[in-house]
Amino acid sequence: MAKALIVQTAFIGDVVLTLPLASALRSAGFEPEFLVVPRTAELPASHPDVCGVLAYDKRGRDRGLPGLLRTAGRLRRRFDLAVLPHRSLRSALLALLGGIPGRIGFSSSPFRFLYTASVPYGQEAHEVLRNLSLLSPIGVSSPPPEPPWLIPGRGHEEVALSFLREHELEGRPTVALAPGSVWPTKRWVPEGFRRVAEALVRMGVGVVLVGGAEDRELCERIVRGLSPEPAVAAGRTSVMESAALLKFCSVLVSNDSAPVHIASAVGTPVVAIFGPTVPAFGFGPYGPGHRVVELDLPCRPCSVHGGRRCPEGHFMCMRGITAEMVLKEVSARLDVERRR
Repeated sequence: MAKALIVQTAFIGDVVLTLPLASALRSAGFEPEFLVVPRTAELPASHPDVCGVLAYDKRGRDRGLPGLLRTAGRLRRRFDLAVLPHRSLRSALLALLGGIPGRIGFSSSPFRFLYTASVPYGQEAHEVLRNLSLLSPIGVSSPPPEPPWLIPGRGHEEVALSFLREHELEGRPTVALAPGSVWPTKRWVPEGFRRVAEALVRMGVGVVLVGGAEDRELCERIVRGLSPEPAVAAGRTSVMESAALLKFCSVLVSNDSAPVHIASAVGTPVVAIFGPTVPAFGFGPYGPGHRVVELDLPCRPCSVHGGRRCPEGHFMCMRGITAEMVLKEVSARLDVERRR
C-alpha cells in the first residue's frame, strides 16, 4: 500500500483542519501519516485513519538547518506522496530532501517550484475543502466531510467528565468560553467575556473557560469575583482532553482561534467572534448551525492572521461588539439544544 505524509507544522487549528485529508487518503488506498510539531501530535494520533505520527520540534531540538536535515533523513524512502497544506519553505524542503517523489502543494506558495504538482488556493473556500482539493492531482475527489471527525478517546472523555463533575457541571447546559488567541488583535475584550459569563451564571447555565496554559491567567482574571465562579480548564487539560470537554458543552464562544475548529470538529455549536479577520478567508466554524458575530466596518479585514496592534489605533472591530450581541446568539443556540 502506498504511503502518504501530510506535513502540517503550524498551529493546533491548522492541524484540526487537515485531519479530513487522512480519511480521504485512506479511502483512496494510502496509508496516511502526519508530520507535526510536538504540541499538536495528539490530534492526528487520536484519528482512526492515521497510521503514524512524526514529531518535528522546529522551535526546539530540531530547530535550524541541522534539525531540518535530520528530520528529512527520517523521512527518506518511507513515503510515496507528500501533501503540503502549509505553504512554507520548511515544509517543501522537508518533503524534497526527504526524497518523497510526489509532492503536492498550493500554487500560491512562493516555493511551488519544489512541488511536483500544485493546485489553486481557493480564496473563498473553507480551509477544510481547500485542503481536500490538494488530492485532485492524484484523482481523489472527496465529498465535504461531516463532523465529527475529531474523536476523543475514552481516556480523554473520562478526564473531561471528571472535570465537569468536580465543578458540578455534568448533565447541565454548559457554555465554554475561549478568550485567548495567539494574535492580540483577534481577542475580544476581556470585559466582554466577563459580561457574557456573568449573564450566563445568572441564567443558571454552567460556564467553563478553555484554552492553553498561556491563557490561564486571562481566564482567571475574567471570572474572578463572579458568584458562583465559573470553572477554568485552561492549562489543566491536554488538547484532546479539551476536545472532549468541548464535546460535552452545549455551545462554545470563541475568538477566531483553535477552539473554533476543535469544537466544530467534535460537533459542538460555535459562536465565533471575528475582528480583524473575516470568515471568508476560510477559517470560520465549519458546518451548519454555527454563528459569527462581527461588525461591518470599512477597515475590515485588515489582516489575514491578525496582528499585534490595530493599524487604525481604535480597535473598533472588537470594542464595538457588545456582550448583548454575543448573548443573543448563545441564547439562540441554547434554545436549539433544549428542543432536541
